[in-house]
Amino acid sequence: MIINTHSHIYDGAFDFDREEAFQRAMEAGVTMLLLPNCDERSIAPMMRFYEQHPDNVRVMMGLHPEEVREDYKTKLAVIENEVPRCARNDSGAVVGIGEIGLDFYWDDTFKKEQIEVLSEQLQWAKELGLPVSIHTRNAFQEMFKILDHEQDGRLAGVMHCFNGTLDEAKTALSYGFHLGLGGVITYKNCAVKDFLPEIPMERIVLETDDPYLPPVPYRGQRNEPAYIVKTAEKIAEIYGLTTEEIINKTTENAKRLFKL
Repeated sequence: MIINTHSHIYDGAFDFDREEAFQRAMEAGVTMLLLPNCDERSIAPMMRFYEQHPDNVRVMMGLHPEEVREDYKTKLAVIENEVPRCARNDSGAVVGIGEIGLDFYWDDTFKKEQIEVLSEQLQWAKELGLPVSIHTRNAFQEMFKILDHEQDGRLAGVMHCFNGTLDEAKTALSYGFHLGLGGVITYKNCAVKDFLPEIPMERIVLETDDPYLPPVPYRGQRNEPAYIVKTAEKIAEIYGLTTEEIINKTTENAKRLFKL
């Protein structure tokens, strides 16, 4: 059993073969997909996919930092209304708040607004007792300042697609967070693989972030949930363990964190 903690299989990139991609994931042993939301428009396709596969899919609700623009208050209000409605769903559809965070890579025009939106969504997580999936790019120091203020023992979650330094990894762990590792760990220029053995296995989870960031040997192609096996194989090589051991441990971690 593999739990993919971050998949956007509801994305338009899968419009022509979504079910086939899902079946390939199941055949690869990926028996649970966690789908993070992006904005108010992605709620409907995400929930539709969940309703088609309620035994193998769970969702998160949140506003992605790159979607924070002039109309961010309207977007946030729509998503905020969805969180309690879906969280009350008897099937337990919602298992986290995400994908949320800070991203100043391309543009920091809405830096202040991103910080405001992140802080508000962290409050949702604390009030509902849900873990968060945090996206951080070119913003670790700002992120840690926010967590300094917000972490009161009620926050837990994943630093999604972690690609920082060892010091940043240790700081993330000190806040009680896990590191989400995906296809990037297979890239030649990924520094994380050099210090990964210093990270306790109890604090890592597997993800794909499909359709983005495919692992080697699929670079240049669309990523998909089944490719998580390549990430597990690379992590096993780094730790000097079997792929099965990595899969079992990360599955245990994901179950505990997301209460699956």
